[in-house]
Amino acid sequence: MNYDVIVIGSGPGGYVAAVKAAQLGLKTAVVERENLGGICLNWGCIPTKALLKSAQVFNYINHAASYGVAAQTVEADMGAMVQRSRGVAETMSKGVQFLLKKNNVEVIMGTGRVKPGHKVEVTSAEDGSVTEYEASHIIVATGARSRVMPSMPQDGKRIIGYREAMTLPFKPKSMVVCGSGAIGSEFAFFYQSIGVQVTLVEFMPQILPNEDEDTASQMSRTFRKMGMKVMASASVEKVDVEGDVCHVTIKDMKRNTETVVDCDVVLSAVGVVTNLENLGLEETGIAVERGKIIVNDWYETNVPGYYAIGDVVHGPALAHVASKEAICCVEHLAGHEAKKLNYANIPGCTYTTPEIASVGLTEKKALEAGKEVLVGKFFFKASGKATAAGNTDGFIKMVIDKNTDEILGCHMCGDNVTEMIAGIVTARENGLTAKQVAAAVHPHPTMSEAVMEAIEAAYGCAIHG
Repeated sequence: MNYDVIVIGSGPGGYVAAVKAAQLGLKTAVVERENLGGICLNWGCIPTKALLKSAQVFNYINHAASYGVAAQTVEADMGAMVQRSRGVAETMSKGVQFLLKKNNVEVIMGTGRVKPGHKVEVTSAEDGSVTEYEASHIIVATGARSRVMPSMPQDGKRIIGYREAMTLPFKPKSMVVCGSGAIGSEFAFFYQSIGVQVTLVEFMPQILPNEDEDTASQMSRTFRKMGMKVMASASVEKVDVEGDVCHVTIKDMKRNTETVVDCDVVLSAVGVVTNLENLGLEETGIAVERGKIIVNDWYETNVPGYYAIGDVVHGPALAHVASKEAICCVEHLAGHEAKKLNYANIPGCTYTTPEIASVGLTEKKALEAGKEVLVGKFFFKASGKATAAGNTDGFIKMVIDKNTDEILGCHMCGDNVTEMIAGIVTARENGLTAKQVAAAVHPHPTMSEAVMEAIEAAYGCAIHG
């Protein structure tokens, strides 16, 4: 029952940590209470993308005539879409199981709890029996869950979180989505696309509050063009459920007025809360601040031999962040040379149509930081590839330091831009300047050549802008 490393949680932080530890020659086990792959693979990143793909196909067929294709009237089969999404999630979960087995990581199914003395207590998911394990290094990677707001107590049927939104047994006629971050915007887009009347409510002055103002404005226009009702600077005050109807009281904070919107379902997408309950943190002496475990640059807690990564520590609650933290943590504890994660260079992606991808500072934040900036934009309406594809909404926006040519930020809104942002992340990570990126030959016709055009526009020398 002794290991070098025990990881509690098998999400994109936990399973990556376990595989990396095993690859470095450490005897490793991972504890999981539900599904291998965690929320991301089973109830988050992956199955939502499957649903969004179904919505995209549905939209393509409905607009087939625009591409010279004759198609009969089609309907969105909610049940079949959900079934496909669950199948994709199951396939990916089995993939994690294969990776763990391939790398000789022992999987312990049950609920883990840290204890003093480098011990982990696991309550079996099968029979409830309790077994104690010991390890030199214990990594907490228990992730997060949907935040429940007092004004919207979730009942799993009429007032739901993201898990229920992925498996609704029926297609509602109307829905109020509270929160317009990546999760809220993606679900709002999905349901509006398949014929649900969506009202999107955002507390902050703009939807997608972490994105650049221009990106938020573009998506707001796109959503409204779809027929979605978008309300920013608004809050859901209460929800009264009467039979099959939800009476949602929404406050317009600018006008200081209230309106009641009736709908079939309310989706609460106002963020997540970490899974720290009943983990044994207090008993073990592990310090927590504002619902997060306190760690250093190598994800060590204040108690030697105990570590934490992913959503349970301060930083962006993103799958790719958790995976990088896992590698950094394990390489360091194994005595290898590890590179600290650069949190100023983390990309964010939202998989609506058009997609959104960004990294670095927004224009507003760059100016607030006292930077002299050059801003270049290239709209996809001028892109040959985007025009041929029939998806010309969006743009590339580059925020550049006027004095150093440093790429301070990049904000993308358009078809497949989530596949393009890694190029800018790589450039920033390796200190390439904007002019160096623009000097590289970009293939034509592609969406990616818009990056070059946007940089050239910032310097007033764009050919096509």
